[in-house]
Amino acid sequence: MTPDYFRALRIPLIKGRFFEDRDSQSAPPVAIISKSLAQRLVPNAKPIGKRMNVEGVKGVVEVVGVVGDVHQLGITSEMTSEIYLPFSQVAAPIICFAIRTTEDPLSLVKAAESAIWAVDKDQAVGFVMSMSQLASDSLAPQRVIVLILGAFGSTALLMAAVGIYGVIANSVAQRTHEIGVRMALGARSGDVLKLVVGQGFGLVLVGVAIGLAGAFGLMRFVSSLLYGIRPTDPVTLVVAAFVLAAAALLASYIPARRAMRVDPMVALRYE
Repeated sequence: MTPDYFRALRIPLIKGRFFEDRDSQSAPPVAIISKSLAQRLVPNAKPIGKRMNVEGVKGVVEVVGVVGDVHQLGITSEMTSEIYLPFSQVAAPIICFAIRTTEDPLSLVKAAESAIWAVDKDQAVGFVMSMSQLASDSLAPQRVIVLILGAFGSTALLMAAVGIYGVIANSVAQRTHEIGVRMALGARSGDVLKLVVGQGFGLVLVGVAIGLAGAFGLMRFVSSLLYGIRPTDPVTLVVAAFVLAAAALLASYIPARRAMRVDPMVALRYE
């Protein structure tokens, strides 16, 4: 790592210092460790100044800084314990540059390639992408699964709405005589609407209860597909219940409108 690596990626410094130009090949070996590694190695002591052996480094390495943990293997991965070594002391065959800019990152690709080729015209340059693209690519497997589940969920919602409509429409047809009696005895159209729609919402309440039980049962599986949100997030559960209720309302409204237009005289003669 070069001195400005952590600043470019905005990895916070918790203790000590970042790498500096004085950390050269002739200087004593140094390292920066992540917060989780510091807590694991020296939980009750100060990590700065501690010495350790690192594979691939000759001699003992001194810890000069502690930085925040990062998702090294992707956004959804757990934060890993890391040891960072200065590039000036431990050179790597493959170099990755991190460039921070306020402009479109991809607009600097040619300028970055020209700067590299100005030093070594035979140097190969590849794997160029913005941090947002890198983060997006790390979510590709989860995105595919979510799209599939979303498609199944939309199909299930449509089937539920059609099912509710069929049940309510059939119920209205069977209760035509009853509805006519109610209206002949003074029931208003609004009362009939409440009766029919209430029946539909009763089915929805049962479905929501079963759905919540299933959501809690699948919590462990669903949590692996989520980032930045809990599987039991109340807002998500409320929105899902609201969408189902809205679908039920729409599916119940058409039969309810039909029931409101029932002629009491015709309904009383209905068999």
